[in-house]
Amino acid sequence: MYIAIAGNIGSGKTSLTGILAERTGARAYYEDSDNPYIGDFYEDMNRWSFNLQIYFLGQRIREAAAILSEGADLIQDRTIYEDAYIFASNLHGLGLMSSRDFDTYMKIFDLATGLIRKPDLLIYLKASVPTLVKQIKKRGRAYEASIQEGYLEQLNRKYEEWINNIYQGEVMTIDVDTVNFIENPSLLDGVVARIAEFKTRGR
Repeated sequence: MYIAIAGNIGSGKTSLTGILAERTGARAYYEDSDNPYIGDFYEDMNRWSFNLQIYFLGQRIREAAAILSEGADLIQDRTIYEDAYIFASNLHGLGLMSSRDFDTYMKIFDLATGLIRKPDLLIYLKASVPTLVKQIKKRGRAYEASIQEGYLEQLNRKYEEWINNIYQGEVMTIDVDTVNFIENPSLLDGVVARIAEFKTRGR
């Protein structure tokens, strides 16, 4: 069983990954927040966008290799698809990543995704910009202090486009604006039951 958690910056992916891993007994794969380019990126997106995204892509490929080698159930914090269809695509659209760099990035992405396993279930954490800003401020990462609300809104639009029109696979959406699973973990009982169905079906 392979479950992936998708969502914008500050939507609660890492928290949900940990909670579900504990409740289901699955192994958790967390996103590497120590990307050496991330601080520079938020200071100068145009200069560092390609470096940042290539580093993240390499991380996803390493995770994918580990996923392929394991027979255990696992839950992944963010997917390789988001790196391409949300973040790299958004940077290119904003003119913060050149077409040459974006084309190079997508060639590597296409090669990688042709070799990896797709999640059995994608859990999409949908959140409004005010909720994202609140949670970003709460966790207090210095490099995220300069993130603009307009940037988060653009990413949200990319997520909606990806979920509704591009991604081909089973999706469960959690509205983070109304479902506070951190303060009330019982709200995740339905999600845990859904995951149990996948395990029972041997997926």
